[in-house]
Amino acid sequence: MGSKAGWLPVALLLAAMALSSVLPPPSVAAAGESGEADHAVQQHSERISGSAGDVLEDNPVGKLKVYIYDLPRKYNKKMVTKDPRCLNHMFAAEIFMHRFLLSSAVRTLKPKEADWFYTPVYTTCDLTPAGLPLPFKSPRVMRSAIQYISNKWPFWNRTDGADHFFVVPHDFGSCFHYQEEKAIERSILPLLRRATLVQTFGQENHVCLKEGSIIIPPFAPPQKMQTHLIPPETPRSIFVYFRGLFYDTGNDPEGGYYARGARASLWENFKNNPLFDISTDHPATYYEDMQRAVFCLCPLGWAPWSPRLVEAVVFGCIPVIIADDIVLPFADAIPWEEIGVFVEEKDVPKLDTILTSMPIEDILRKQRLLANPSMKQAMLFPQPAQPRDAFHQILNGLARKLPHSEGVYLQPGEKHLNWTAGPVGDLKPW
Repeated sequence: MGSKAGWLPVALLLAAMALSSVLPPPSVAAAGESGEADHAVQQHSERISGSAGDVLEDNPVGKLKVYIYDLPRKYNKKMVTKDPRCLNHMFAAEIFMHRFLLSSAVRTLKPKEADWFYTPVYTTCDLTPAGLPLPFKSPRVMRSAIQYISNKWPFWNRTDGADHFFVVPHDFGSCFHYQEEKAIERSILPLLRRATLVQTFGQENHVCLKEGSIIIPPFAPPQKMQTHLIPPETPRSIFVYFRGLFYDTGNDPEGGYYARGARASLWENFKNNPLFDISTDHPATYYEDMQRAVFCLCPLGWAPWSPRLVEAVVFGCIPVIIADDIVLPFADAIPWEEIGVFVEEKDVPKLDTILTSMPIEDILRKQRLLANPSMKQAMLFPQPAQPRDAFHQILNGLARKLPHSEGVYLQPGEKHLNWTAGPVGDLKPW
């Protein structure tokens, strides 16, 4: 669908009016609700009682205790030493969650008083030269770690893992593959059937999403984003913004499988539309450009999620979510319907009409909600951790699952897991 000249004044009007606060300075984010700078943020923000505000500000300390298994370094720290790229890619939440928990107030050194058991295994840190996790290695690493804890400690065997949680930030969670068809074929690693999975992947009625999983944002580097902040009063002169692939010719030469065709449709319909600043280029001003945009496109790729969602929220750019049936991070606490725009994949050709017909009042309200510091903080894994950040939202999610029901504890002779189930390749030793 091409551009229509009559829409350009509408876009310019919106761009002139749509100003949004961005991530507050570090002193504001760390200090909490005090000081003149924080007051200025509040003046341009809005919160929804009981959702983006109250729930996000819950303090999990005192509500749960976590025991961390002491695994050999080959399962975690040695991997990072071997390939430090793991610290910067979008799967890095598994590493920083481990580091956070080691010094967290919820940690207990007494396993008998623990509510939850955590196994610090880095399943996405064995990388290809291109920096992608090796899909055949991930399930083997996980199986090996579970075998280790089940042999050394008694706690796994008393519940078959029902009081254990694992961070699995792979494209399709513990299905451990970046291509959906192969992830579905593999399905969730059988040994994790009773555990709680903390994962970036979320899609309704999908074999790779286990009931009770906690959906988290992907890792995006907070310190790097901080260095690219621009003055919050900067006009948003870009109407629609996107940088990324439209086709993956290497893995999908025919062009119909990658992103279920949604990204290809974006390019073919809007590459010449002046309202759409879309390209495969990734400029040095990428973060600054997002802060100048009214809408930031967040289409699915191989998986339905990407760091663009985090970047859009942090930079106050209204996320346009194009991924049918997606389950978004911390959906029980963040009002995604209020702050984002959801467009079905089949409606991508009508995206220009959908966005240009939105009332200005709706756009401005979404921006005020996005300016809520708690909303931004919940999407980040900062170093060091800060109140209300993604680490604390994960703990809140675990605390809300307590107390465990009596059914998690196995009766004598009762077993739920089949240690020999799964693809033959996954059963090979690691």
